[in-house]
Amino acid sequence: MKFPALALAAVSTFALTACETDDVWIDDGIPALPVAASFETDPMTGVGDRADDPAIWVHAGDASKSVILGTNKDEGLHVYDLTGAETQFLDTGALNNVDVRGNIAVASNDETDSISWFSIDAATGAVAHIGDTPTSKDEPYGICSGLVGTTYYAMPTYKDGKAQVWTLDTGALSTLQPELVTEIQVGQFGQLQLEGCVFDETNGQIFVGEEEHGVWKLDLNDLNAAPVSVDTIATANGLVADVEGMDIWEGENGEGYLVVSAQAANRFVVYDLKAPHAPRGIITITANADGSVDAVSHTDGLDVNSAPLPGFPRGVLIVQDDANPDPEVDQNFKIVDWATVETALGLDAE
Repeated sequence: MKFPALALAAVSTFALTACETDDVWIDDGIPALPVAASFETDPMTGVGDRADDPAIWVHAGDASKSVILGTNKDEGLHVYDLTGAETQFLDTGALNNVDVRGNIAVASNDETDSISWFSIDAATGAVAHIGDTPTSKDEPYGICSGLVGTTYYAMPTYKDGKAQVWTLDTGALSTLQPELVTEIQVGQFGQLQLEGCVFDETNGQIFVGEEEHGVWKLDLNDLNAAPVSVDTIATANGLVADVEGMDIWEGENGEGYLVVSAQAANRFVVYDLKAPHAPRGIITITANADGSVDAVSHTDGLDVNSAPLPGFPRGVLIVQDDANPDPEVDQNFKIVDWATVETALGLDAE
């Protein structure tokens, strides 16, 4: 699995014509537009729902040395290079979600009911497990992180609709004594269950998904303020339960896009990052042109990054794939050239 050229990803997208109605369909009056996967990671070999959530760490000096982290909710954390080949496995117990800020990653560990902390070597990209923080709540489910100055935020989410916010000064990573600063009731409806979330530090907001209801927004500058609704599964914008993984493509001056997995419909809804968070369209992820990478279904976690990578100057979208190609067999992560998303949805190239 070599890193493909940008041109190949573009060709594979445009090879899908309007006549191919199996891949282009209408729901709620909005077309779900196809984009092709560009490459994929090695599989988590075995049967069962194993792969869950990816996160990419971008090397500050040499983007080719960047690595992709992927949780295995039976075993631990997998690390892949930018060919998709696995380079490390860390046996930390059952991890559900993972997120990265700077050279620090956090994961929700529902085997030990804790936040698992990882350091990433700035020169080599090697990942090390440095410890766990008990949350005093059962089964941390999702997690996301933020970085404001030297304050690192870790926010695990829970099936009772609550989210905790923990903070740690990045200079005190070796002591690993984060502080629980607040617990927020985010989930309001349905089964309350939360999972996906993402920090938008530039605009001072945090997005959280309530699986059976929709997307909420928290005020990063006032964490105790009431959650604000961004979109729900009842608004006919393409969002359906389960509302799962989410992340943002960051542009300049706080502009960008929020991407949310609508798991049951095998699709992804894209919104403006800035309020009022207008929906910009829906995509599905298809097989690549030569069929060497299969289509994506039933995505759980995802990650988006706007940093230029080799062959991907506009960044990438990384998604979990349930069926590879059979459901819950050898699950892995698919990587999509963000430029193909921009082209499909007519997004402004910033």
